[in-house]
Order: sequence, then structure tokens, then C-alpha cells
Amino acid sequence: MESKAKLVGHPIHPMLVVFPLGLLATSFIFDIIRMATGSPSLGTASFYMIAAGVLGGLAAAVFGLVDWLGLPRTTRAWQVGALHGVGNVIVVVLFIVSWWLRRPDPGHAGTGAFILSLIGVALALVTGWLGGEMVDRLGVGVDTGAHLDSPSSLSDRPATDHWVPTRRLEPRKV
Repeated sequence: MESKAKLVGHPIHPMLVVFPLGLLATSFIFDIIRMATGSPSLGTASFYMIAAGVLGGLAAAVFGLVDWLGLPRTTRAWQVGALHGVGNVIVVVLFIVSWWLRRPDPGHAGTGAFILSLIGVALALVTGWLGGEMVDRLGVGVDTGAHLDSPSSLSDRPATDHWVPTRRLEPRKV
């Protein structure tokens, strides 16, 4: 199933999710380093990364919702997409609360803010896997007929254009 929201021939949602995932995970890593070193500047950086990650997550959610609404309700992809979306809303809420708790002193996150970030990162790993399941296993957001020699998305030709198997792919031996 092709994505409903595209930019220059590619789905927008997967383009955007890397930013909130990276920012929110890095904010947690910075919290760990801040606790180990006592550096308040890392805590402050984490505070701003959370803000940017939440905003990025909300932007990515809009395009994910557009794609999800295009799925047939009777499919496994719709169910997995619902879990993926709801889980990511929970991730964003956890980080919003973590950010809010840090406001009085952004350089020194308290235990509650840190634990919320930990739970948020752990849940993001699960929801990220669910997103991968949708693309890699269920083919959501993949052009119909996509193959290893598909023409460029900039060519305005369908993925199935001029498909001639040029080589046989053999499984790698371990």
C-alpha cells in the first residue's frame, strides 16, 4: 500500500520520525551523562532536545495519521498501526510531562522526570519496532511493484516500469 502523504515521491512520515526519535533518545543519554558528570549544561541541552523532539513527534504524527486512515480497517496493518500510533502518543505525553517537571531547573532533572524519559525511550523502542513491522513485513508505505531495479521516484514512472531481473539474489552463507 502506497503512502497517502508523499514529498518528492517518498512517504513523509518515515522522513520525519527520525528527528523526534533521535532527539528524545539523545535527551535521555544526556541525562545519564549529566548524572555521571554533574554537568548542568547537559541537563539544559536535554530539556531543549525534549521540546524539539515533542514538536517533531507531533509533526510526524499528522502524516502517520493520514497514512493510517488510508488503511482498510479489517487488516492486521490497521491494528498494528493503531498500536504504533497510540503508543507514540503515550511516548510524547511521557516526554511532555518529563519536560514540564524540568522547567523549574532545566539543568537538573529530578528522578521523576528521568524515570518518565526512561519509560518513554523504552516504549519508543517498541513503537519503532511496530513501525518497522508495518513497512518491512506488511508493506505499508511501499510503492506497488517496488523492486531492486525500480526507476527513480523523481522519474514519474511507476515502480514496476521496465522490470527485468538483472541478477539472481542468493542468500548469504553464514
